[in-house]
Amino acid sequence: MNTPNTQQEETEHIIHISAEHAQNIFGQFDIYKKKIEQELSVSMILRDDQLKLRGTQEKVCRAEEVVKELARLTERGSVITEQVVDYVLHLSESHQTGQMTEIDQDIICHTIHGKPIKAKTVGQKEYIDQITQKMIVFGVGPAGTGKTYLAMAKAITAFKNNEVSRIILTRPAIEAGEKLGFLPGDLQSKVDPYLRPLYDALYEIMGADTFMKNMEKGVIEVAPLAYMRGRTLDNSFIVLDEAQNTTPAQMKMFLTRIGFGSKAVITGDLSQKDLALNVKSGLEEALYVLRNVNEIGICRLTSHDVVRHPLVQKIVTAYEDYENQKEHIKNKNSHYKK
Repeated sequence: MNTPNTQQEETEHIIHISAEHAQNIFGQFDIYKKKIEQELSVSMILRDDQLKLRGTQEKVCRAEEVVKELARLTERGSVITEQVVDYVLHLSESHQTGQMTEIDQDIICHTIHGKPIKAKTVGQKEYIDQITQKMIVFGVGPAGTGKTYLAMAKAITAFKNNEVSRIILTRPAIEAGEKLGFLPGDLQSKVDPYLRPLYDALYEIMGADTFMKNMEKGVIEVAPLAYMRGRTLDNSFIVLDEAQNTTPAQMKMFLTRIGFGSKAVITGDLSQKDLALNVKSGLEEALYVLRNVNEIGICRLTSHDVVRHPLVQKIVTAYEDYENQKEHIKNKNSHYKK
């Protein structure tokens, strides 16, 4: 006698949703509601403050978990975005949606316009915690995971709290398929375009006027990595951005500049190297050489930590799948040659 599969039988749950929070939870024109229905193969009908969920037991339970977590975030005053919905759906696969409320609690600082800067994913929360706890942290992951922005928010917070006396932001001036020589002006004019993303983040968090005043005082420095040679950086918060474009010698030089009372965050994306084909990335080598040094934090962010437009996450995932497929074919061919 066959036992019925209760997981496949349709069931119905009713949960209460505050009418004042419904639009934030479900989005304009119910766009988030439709996304949850489509992703989990459930139907959701809202009548006044009652939400009726219908589908298989497993899917309904996941949908209930997702909606309740979005409701908790809304009650805390958070604005629900498509990225938040996508991430809560992802967490619901392993029934970990409760982590989202925990992530949402800690605010690093506010932008000049009062917008709170905080972690939006489990990976970002781990990254921020590592920066708080350790002297040197590597943040490695794809574009859009907030590696540089969060590091700079932590740097500015440390500076405002008098934990460090200056902020130093640097990145290697490596051309992404173009040559510096064609750019007009002196050396500073030529390297400024490479430092522009750092300036943009500083303006947003600190404000242009405050940033310029601190630049004039010399307590905030934005410079190419080459300018770090021969210096010892004490009582500083140093952010090395685009570290995948450093050579092993440059990375060693940078790491040995860090002095007493300093904190350093090194960020990079190993899938976007602009080095010559025969040049090894200093970031890649450092991650291997320093992997067993307990005082150094290594945080690897993934496509699930992308907090830009959801399409960016899909692009990153597609490229990751493509690279994995290429690696698989390469290994398979190597095996046959043996």
